[in-house]
Amino acid sequence: MKTFLGLLTGFILSAGLMAGSGAAVAEVSADDLVKQTAEDVLATIKNDKEIQAGNQQKIFALAEEKILPNFDFDRVCRMVLGKNWKSASPEQQAAFQKEFRSLLLRTYATALGKYKNQVIEYKPMRAEPGAKNVSVKTQILQPGGQPITVDYSLVKVDSGWKVYDIVIESVSLVTNYRSQFSNEIRTNGLDSLNKKLAEKNKAAGV
Repeated sequence: MKTFLGLLTGFILSAGLMAGSGAAVAEVSADDLVKQTAEDVLATIKNDKEIQAGNQQKIFALAEEKILPNFDFDRVCRMVLGKNWKSASPEQQAAFQKEFRSLLLRTYATALGKYKNQVIEYKPMRAEPGAKNVSVKTQILQPGGQPITVDYSLVKVDSGWKVYDIVIESVSLVTNYRSQFSNEIRTNGLDSLNKKLAEKNKAAGV
């Protein structure tokens, strides 16, 4: 069975959502945004020999510039923590957002380094006119391997489309992390979770 980190490689290849101005993003549909910006990310990887060679600084910079700005982090953090978000203090919430963002950064940077000329197949998007929540479906075709299905959810906000969940091979990013974190919070509390995340991020150089 593929690990969640391994599946995230597929997500990175299909969801390199490029940051842009609110006006520019608002003019592009969610599925067109995915296709156009994924091609930009892949082109960057293919044309940068240092990234291909595993230059961590450049890989982190690529993930920071083209992926993370397009997450609705407030929504993601609320969903990941669930009921624990409401009971957390503003300071605890801010600490979690900071460390969780760094966790995603290093996870995605690792996935970016695994790119090996996979091909993206885009599925037709089915959504009602004017829908504010949509699902964009893609499939990662791997040489000599089974395709990886990647469905990710976007919400329309004032600044354009933002990602708030990704489902890879039926595994939801939000559900996966919520399960992991709830066990730690239940046993040792949110402060303990934030501390452990901070330690791991620091050790990884994030």
